[in-house]
Amino acid sequence: MHPILLISFGYLHLPTGPDGVPVPPAADRIEDVRDRLRDPAAARDILDLDGHHPRVQDVVLNTPGARELLANLAAYATLPAGPSRIAIGCAGGRHRAAGLTELLARELRDRGREVVVEHLHVHLPRVLKTPAGPRPANPGKETA
Repeated sequence: MHPILLISFGYLHLPTGPDGVPVPPAADRIEDVRDRLRDPAAARDILDLDGHHPRVQDVVLNTPGARELLANLAAYATLPAGPSRIAIGCAGGRHRAAGLTELLARELRDRGREVVVEHLHVHLPRVLKTPAGPRPANPGKETA
């Protein structure tokens, strides 16, 4: 079975297309968790941590809906003709996306899958202010 590439990213750091919509990394499935999982950065004790840290992963995992999403992504990744790339994005790419990507990587490795992880924005400073206005839809997103 081929290795699977898991990519975490932050929508606020992506380049935009001609229509002004952020262009996520190429993937078989793009999971936008901005509205799906609450921002763990609200927990003051993890503000300066990132998704590599077990405390951030714990906060992400214990967010309502996170366990179901993780199970859905793991099931999708282990389909016989499964994906070669899954990208997970949140606002800044430091907490939710990176933490969920690390949790998914661990789950897939436990199931015997070879996994490569790429964090595009986890190293960038925390995003302090989000732009006002409606969030553009992600037409390529597959919902769980």
